[in-house]
Amino acid sequence: MQRINNCENPGTNFKSKIQHFDMPEVQLPVFPNKDFIITNYGAVGNGIHMNTEAISRAINDCSSSGGGRVVIPPGIWLTGPITLKSNVNLHVEKGALVLFTKDFSHYPIVMSHYEGLRTWRCLSPINGENLENIAITGEGIFDGQGEAWRPVKKVKMTEAQWEKLINSGGALNEQGTIWWPTKEALEGERFFKANRGKVLSKEECEPYKVFMRPNLLSLVNCRKVLLDGPTFQNSPAWNLHPLLCEHVTIRNVTVRNPWYSQNGDGLDLESCRNAQIYNSAFDVGDDAICMKSGKDEEGRKRGRPTENVRIYGCTVYHGHGGFVVGSEMSGGVRNVYISDCTFIGTDTGIRFKSTRGRGGVVENIYIENILMKDIQREAIILTMHYSVGKAESSKEEENQVPPVTDETPEFRNISISNIVCINAERAVHIMGLPELPINNICFDNILITAEKGIECSDATYLKLNNIKLRVKEEYDLTFRNCSNVETLNVENIDGTEVKVRNC
Repeated sequence: MQRINNCENPGTNFKSKIQHFDMPEVQLPVFPNKDFIITNYGAVGNGIHMNTEAISRAINDCSSSGGGRVVIPPGIWLTGPITLKSNVNLHVEKGALVLFTKDFSHYPIVMSHYEGLRTWRCLSPINGENLENIAITGEGIFDGQGEAWRPVKKVKMTEAQWEKLINSGGALNEQGTIWWPTKEALEGERFFKANRGKVLSKEECEPYKVFMRPNLLSLVNCRKVLLDGPTFQNSPAWNLHPLLCEHVTIRNVTVRNPWYSQNGDGLDLESCRNAQIYNSAFDVGDDAICMKSGKDEEGRKRGRPTENVRIYGCTVYHGHGGFVVGSEMSGGVRNVYISDCTFIGTDTGIRFKSTRGRGGVVENIYIENILMKDIQREAIILTMHYSVGKAESSKEEENQVPPVTDETPEFRNISISNIVCINAERAVHIMGLPELPINNICFDNILITAEKGIECSDATYLKLNNIKLRVKEEYDLTFRNCSNVETLNVENIDGTEVKVRNC
């Protein structure tokens, strides 16, 4: 086991040392030395021939024979969904491009999961459930052709790009602000919105299946999972989504989506335990490396936290957040250690987000040795006021303080150290809840240049140690409704006096 250390020297006023955790050894899958080459099953890599059946037969033979590698050689391999089986290593060689068809008839509606809830969705291009000992390896590419599924917002396009897009076909919403690839997808959005997403039967949503965008890779309740080497790109919705899995290793992968891709997350690790993610690159349209555990009451009833996760050596080039917890974290997130990563040009750098109604506890999170550059908003943000389509503001419902219940989310015991961020809009923003403040947070050895400084509201047992800032606004530090705050060696880079405002 790897011992993850606690926050050193919390000081006399700091509530308690953040407890260490023992990181279990993550088990890797092992396969027999046998190859099952898809061309031996009739596959043709010309980008035109449909290879779904050939790939499926190779996987079935491999699994039923005790396991091994299913090999996809160089070529362009058009296919429908690929369903994995236990003891199969799907190996995509360098020079191989696996292209998932735009023909929606190949994607049946199945009971699946999306954004923290169990719901009907189209079958994911790469999928597997209740499996053990599986892998996807090699240096090839999986392309989900997500442009056939995804809506596009006008605000994310230049005028010329927008004109080209709407002239290509598809349909616009009534406001003319969102383009959908098909009229059926637009009608699907209206249908699901009218029903608040609660559709009881498969038959009821069948006419709108093209709206029900799948994640590129969906692995549910699998054990000993390895993703090593490939590029996963252009997903219809989220890119990689392990759910309820144990012993997950993701390494040496590249995850790519257009920067404007709606819900184009990179990796969403949901209700998984014992995972390691390292030496990988992300350039995506939404959150990049994200920890989740279900949404609201359904997530709390599931009661499966994401826990025992080690992340290191990763680079994020674009994303709404570099490393993210939430907002669907109702089952809890705990025992996560991320280090030695670089975030360049992300909207936010380190991002914790939740809201009233979620419930769940996020605790024992260790973040260190992170380099960031050109962060569009906050370098570091912890907010309990996240809401899609609304500003993240601690002033929301400020005059209404509800009681603490199982719907109240909690962030506690978080250590953030050895951070360098050059050029952000805001250095740090903490927004807790008055009924349950963000608790026991330690910032140590931080250097940030930003337009705005550190602003904290509704937090307790907060330590700022060895902080160097260069900001443009009048106050470097602002505290609202905070208690047990300790600041040691907080200074401006240019040597001027730090200005503190207590509201």
